[in-house]
Amino acid sequence: MEKQITIPRSAATPLFQWRAYYEMTKPKVVALMLLTVLVGMCLAVPGTVPLQPLIAGMTGIGMMAGAAAAFNHLIDRRIDGLMARTYNRPLPKGKVSITKALVFSFGLGILGFVILYALVNPLTAWLTFASLIGYAVVYTAYLKRATPQNIVVGGLAGAMPPLLGWTSVTGEFHGNALLLVIIIFAWTPPHFWALAIHRKAEYAKVDIPMLPVTHGVEFTKTCIFLYTILLAIACLLPVLVGMCGPVYLVSSTLLSAGFIYKAWQLKFHETPGLAMNVFKFSIYHLMLLFMALLVDHYLWV
Repeated sequence: MEKQITIPRSAATPLFQWRAYYEMTKPKVVALMLLTVLVGMCLAVPGTVPLQPLIAGMTGIGMMAGAAAAFNHLIDRRIDGLMARTYNRPLPKGKVSITKALVFSFGLGILGFVILYALVNPLTAWLTFASLIGYAVVYTAYLKRATPQNIVVGGLAGAMPPLLGWTSVTGEFHGNALLLVIIIFAWTPPHFWALAIHRKAEYAKVDIPMLPVTHGVEFTKTCIFLYTILLAIACLLPVLVGMCGPVYLVSSTLLSAGFIYKAWQLKFHETPGLAMNVFKFSIYHLMLLFMALLVDHYLWV
């Protein structure tokens, strides 16, 4: 009988390895984040975004966001291996060693910082670095395990991308950019709490104090509903300051109404799988909202 040969993990093909590293950067999350960066860049100027800050800014911010995601994989590798949603990630599965993951995370983050500092501006480089620390260290390593308000406080780091896009082009803060930050800051809790309801048992299993675990599902549903109303108000702020026109106003109103309705259904008429549907809807909500900002801006220009 022919002897079966087992190929050790260390002999995995380079393609397999790179897929694992790519997965560690959470590419879908980074892609949505880069959309908000691009919108921040475009809204910062009346016409076309200059080429160098556009390319270098998107590249450097994307690399540092990927590094933050990779650090998240490293810090959460133990609990990831115990949760159905994350057990197949590269580190729990042994596709990438801890040492290689550390080198990759640091290398990607440092290279992204250098690109931003040298080719964009120091302000954007340091703000992006602060966001990386906020997500990878403050949120993942501490807040996530310390308080059920983890995603509210830690969500500020994830809300920074439009500001990073704005400063990439202008090199300075502006109140309009902060309005975009407020929108994502208000969007993050209902987005993540819907997922937390769906995965409540898993978070309880690994002792992560997500709101549904510590305060119950019904309380969390109420919070989601109230936050969607708060988000709807936040989405109107760019119109109130004259930053956007009727295209964005109509689009944001329809999207906000849809999110509020979904949250109302979750609270008062829940059906199996609805929490996950709310989570998915929230992703399309943010994506379409920022696309509406972009369309509105260039229509009036």
